Amino acid sequence: MLTEPRRLAVDLGKTSCRIRLFDAGGIIAEESGPGAPGLADFDGAAKSAHAIRTVLNRFSPENRADIEGVGIGAAGVEAARAAAEDLAARVRAFTGAPVALINDALAAHAGAFDGGAGVILIIGTGAIAYAVAEDGKTRQIDGWGPWLGDEGSGRWIGQEGLLAALRHFDGRGAPTALTLRAADLAGDLAAMPAWVGAESNPARRLGRFAPDVLDAAADGDPVARDIVSRACTALAATARAAGSPELAVWGGVAGHPYFSAELTATFAAAGITIIPSRGDALDGAALIITRTDLGYEERIIRG
Repeated sequence: MLTEPRRLAVDLGKTSCRIRLFDAGGIIAEESGPGAPGLADFDGAAKSAHAIRTVLNRFSPENRADIEGVGIGAAGVEAARAAAEDLAARVRAFTGAPVALINDALAAHAGAFDGGAGVILIIGTGAIAYAVAEDGKTRQIDGWGPWLGDEGSGRWIGQEGLLAALRHFDGRGAPTALTLRAADLAGDLAAMPAWVGAESNPARRLGRFAPDVLDAAADGDPVARDIVSRACTALAATARAAGSPELAVWGGVAGHPYFSAELTATFAAAGITIIPSRGDALDGAALIITRTDLGYEERIIRG
């Protein structure tokens, strides 16, 4: 009995890895699990491949068999091309299928604009804007990683929240509800440095505190509200640098009601309109499996 060709779309971020199995009729199954630090990280290809394989193994053996193509959006593709090519080879080895691999932000862009032109701002553990012109020319704004950029990201918000908690704890800063929230997270504020350092992906661990900061801001905590305000200002600067009066916004942080309202207001004051996305990063990862006519084809690694 003949069946429709089945393919895998993978959205591999620093916090989570999502995989979708689909055919021409639609989605067959989806699974998710922990992400990977990024391809530019030490041993990034092996860690990324492990994250993908771990989630893939949650599918039934029948669903893992006879895959005809894999599309992946992964963090760090362009910062570490050799590692990206290594990842493509590793995934092809354990799936037996051709692989198309692209930067996770461009995968989100492809999904948001169905492969067309536009600007997307992604606010997850990291923060990056991608502008794609009608001729396919691309431009990246921020997305320089947790130590050099990603201003306004989940990692940035979480880190600023923990800094504020520690300042209050040792007498350098204003009282804030974040202090108790941080203590609950790590068990003991004095142990916070060890708690952050114990994670192989520190950016992901710092980002875990972002929801607490956003919730505290929604509850009226002035220190948390200041952090959110500064995050939105930084993201507005990123959006302005993209050069378009309208853009799509995607990412887990942007889904928080308080943050979303503040970001929308900040953008409106800057003359920037947030427009709806047509799809997400998994849709973009699915798109690059068979589409070779996208303006940024040269940025897709195929193996």
